Amino acid sequence: MIIMENKSSDYQVFTVNSAKYLTLYTRKFEKRKVWQRLDPKEVRSFIPGSIIEIYAEQGQMMKEGEVILILEAMKMYTKVEMPIDGVIKEINVKKGDRIPKNMIMVTIE
Repeated sequence: MIIMENKSSDYQVFTVNSAKYLTLYTRKFEKRKVWQRLDPKEVRSFIPGSIIEIYAEQGQMMKEGEVILILEAMKMYTKVEMPIDGVIKEINVKKGDRIPKNMIMVTIE
């Protein structure tokens, strides 16, 4: 577990497990994008690619592990599966779409 605290204007206390270290943060570290836990009810694209096939429909009940769609990226086909049991609330892509990384493709109720 990593915990960070402010102790002085120049140095920061950086805690790793129970060990504490005084350090200076780089500008890059201070401007980094803060990590956020992903919502399991959103299926996002992990790489840019094209939608080859869609097997789900809006309102359809699906089980964890069932294939929602096929994403083609760098000449490889990837099966995008349901992360949890649920009902498809919204499908934000259609067959043939070229999508960027981190796009919400499907929303689950």
